Amino acid sequence: MNYRILGRTGLKVSEVGLGTWALGSGIYGKVDEDAPAKLIQGAIDQGINFFDTAPLYGTKETDGVSETILGESLGSHRGKVIISTKFGRTSSNVIPGRFHAAEARESCEASLRRIGVDALDVLFFHSPFKPEEIHDDVWAELSKLKDEGKVRFLGHSVSLFDDTAPMSAQWMKDGLIDVIQVVLSPFNREARSLIETAKACDCGVVARECLANGFLSGAIREDTVFPEGSLNARYSREEIAERVAYANQLSETMLNDEVENLVQATYRWVLDQPGVSLALSGAKDLGEMVDPVKASDLTSFDDVVSGEVEEMHSQDFGAA
Repeated sequence: MNYRILGRTGLKVSEVGLGTWALGSGIYGKVDEDAPAKLIQGAIDQGINFFDTAPLYGTKETDGVSETILGESLGSHRGKVIISTKFGRTSSNVIPGRFHAAEARESCEASLRRIGVDALDVLFFHSPFKPEEIHDDVWAELSKLKDEGKVRFLGHSVSLFDDTAPMSAQWMKDGLIDVIQVVLSPFNREARSLIETAKACDCGVVARECLANGFLSGAIREDTVFPEGSLNARYSREEIAERVAYANQLSETMLNDEVENLVQATYRWVLDQPGVSLALSGAKDLGEMVDPVKASDLTSFDDVVSGEVEEMHSQDFGAA
């Protein structure tokens, strides 16, 4: 595993981190009961030191299931790894977002209890849909949480890119946030403009949805049927076929003697993008972690392959 610095935070982070959405809900399908603990311990054994979670990663009845699982599974490693979580949305109360002082305080302290740590390394705004959702009082409260040692750095987990990227860019320029988390994959490249701003402001960049919700895993075919309630069940047969065809094109271009499969190729491509600090894996078990981790040690794509991948890109597919 190779490491990079997360912008001006100075935190040394593994090039591949573990996102825990799948562990706290059925969003990517069923997770075996003993898989999360094995996955988290195995990730640490492979050099991963960055773990991302959220109060939203739970059930309608229980917030922050993944936070609890992460805290329990880390055991003695708590305090030795880097943990990011979020505020503003919970699994029991997703919409509307709540980006005000009281929610920031309550959410942060609940996350600390669930994870079992004294401080959060990064606290992200969890996907505001529009600037009007941000209450003025939230900044003073977040500053208090930092002064109290409960939060080290602040970030923005970006969704609805066109509506909120300008806000995120201004926050970085004003020094209000230190890290952004953005959707980035060969399927979705719109965040590269915001990543350029992050580079200029020396802010860290966490890439998520690198496998485009599984369509870059190599496991989805045109006839794949997704379980009801899972994230990909929203797509029509035509949309699935379009995504699978594009994934096949990428495989033909990016695989070589060193890059064995599309997962490795995708993570290598994400890590090759200028300004990216780390790429999150959404693995459900240790087997799904192997290829993202291997990508960290692969050779960067040369200009010829990178150029071909650029040329074949004609649209950004919708992100979660």
